[in-house]
Amino acid sequence: MIRFYGYSKCSSCRKAKKFLQDHAIPFDEIDITVQPPEETILNKILTNGDYELKHLFNTSGQLYREMDIKNKIGSLSKKDLLNLLSRHGKLVKRPLITDGRRHSVGYREETLRQTWL
Repeated sequence: MIRFYGYSKCSSCRKAKKFLQDHAIPFDEIDITVQPPEETILNKILTNGDYELKHLFNTSGQLYREMDIKNKIGSLSKKDLLNLLSRHGKLVKRPLITDGRRHSVGYREETLRQTWL
């Protein structure tokens, strides 16, 4: 089953959700602020090779700026960064969609088409 990690106030999440619904793709919606993706899920996305660790961060988010992640990212280990993402859902680029084998991060219709259709 596809897991859709999103946030109701996020316009990219709403667009991606509509895309999946319009194409009759079933998914479980998870509020990323209440239940962020686990480290194992994030690590699997990185292992798949489609994304670099820095691409998993919501760089335009308020929490990213408040925690000054931009200046810390180079000095933290991969494990520390994955731990941050798994504890603070608002740090994660949204939406994050995965079925365990395929993954997409953020809203790009082209990526959604290639990954989920």
